[in-house]
Amino acid sequence: MAKIAFLLGPQFEDSEMQAPYDAIRAEGHETVVIGLKAGEKLQGKQKKAEYTAELAIGDAKPEDYAAVVIPGGSSPEALRNEPDIQHFVQRLDEQGKTIAAICHGPQIIISAGLAKGRTMTCYAALRDDLANAGAHYVDQEVVVDRNFVTSRMPQDEPAFIRETLKGIEAHSAQSAR
Repeated sequence: MAKIAFLLGPQFEDSEMQAPYDAIRAEGHETVVIGLKAGEKLQGKQKKAEYTAELAIGDAKPEDYAAVVIPGGSSPEALRNEPDIQHFVQRLDEQGKTIAAICHGPQIIISAGLAKGRTMTCYAALRDDLANAGAHYVDQEVVVDRNFVTSRMPQDEPAFIRETLKGIEAHSAQSAR
């Protein structure tokens, strides 16, 4: 099974972390919560979920992961300007691995300089940010553009999870060859 990174900072949107995390684990994949500092306790903005960063981003090796999930809320804003976060996402993109971002998650893709020329969605308030970064914004529950999976909000989680799992499975099948 695949090893999946979750990039997480404080004040993440609880369900946007919890639902994909639980679904990916239920499929038998290994999950690793990556934050700015290993051992840091990270609480959701609704205070319904709490995770501990298992690994600091500076110690995370992109080649070890089949995909990355970026939950929304305020977490992406806290992570987006960290060079190690940007480098991690850039390397996964270079390797064609799934980058799944929901709600405010595309902020990290923007800061990593990866949005230009891509079709994406996000939380509606960020659509101008995507457009200014050179992406084509569409308002739909899930958008898949090559290795990117993006969604708008918690209500989109079922479609987001479905397409993220498809991306992970496609990479796993390709790696098995």
